[in-house]
Amino acid sequence: MIILALDTCLTACSVAILDGERVLAARSEPMARGHQERLAPLTAEIIAQAGLAFAELERIGVTLGPGSFTGLRVGLAFAKGLGAALSIPVVGVGVLEALAAGLPGLVFAVMDAKRGQIYLQAFEDGRPLMAPDALDLGTAAARLAELSGGRPATLVGPGAALLAEVLADVRLIALDHPDPVAVARLAAARAPTPPRPLYLRAPDAKLPGGRDLPA
Repeated sequence: MIILALDTCLTACSVAILDGERVLAARSEPMARGHQERLAPLTAEIIAQAGLAFAELERIGVTLGPGSFTGLRVGLAFAKGLGAALSIPVVGVGVLEALAAGLPGLVFAVMDAKRGQIYLQAFEDGRPLMAPDALDLGTAAARLAELSGGRPATLVGPGAALLAEVLADVRLIALDHPDPVAVARLAAARAPTPPRPLYLRAPDAKLPGGRDLPA
């Protein structure tokens, strides 16, 4: 299966194309803003680099969040539009699970959610031990201690350093964004379901009149 993977949730615009397990092309371009302008051209470049046409794609994987509210909506809207145009399924992948993908043992994926919170999800050999959650630092530290039980663990993600002192035997991997190849592999391994953004708290931004942004 030829799958296109997209990520715009954090501080990069990332695209990959896999044919089964074979990586045909992949690129991540660091950026805090500008995902909307860069995603379509980058996708076209990566498809050309892979020697493919858009019509040869069979599935699209896209990160759903948590992350930048604007960024995750850019990626999801583009993926849905392209999937509809090509009549192929679009599969959503959580950012935290993509950060932890491929890491053995006990893994905590951590992102700095600002305002004294972090986004956290725990995994054991790729199997989720909890749903992704937004927690204050004290609660997150207690969750780590409870789930680890003193075992060695890996902290991965852009917020890993915030919890580094909680565990005695810990390995830090400070990834700033998910690997789009990992997003592709996760999306290829699950049944397609209609993707929806993963918001773990309400957005800071408001519409005119104080209305919340639509889901």
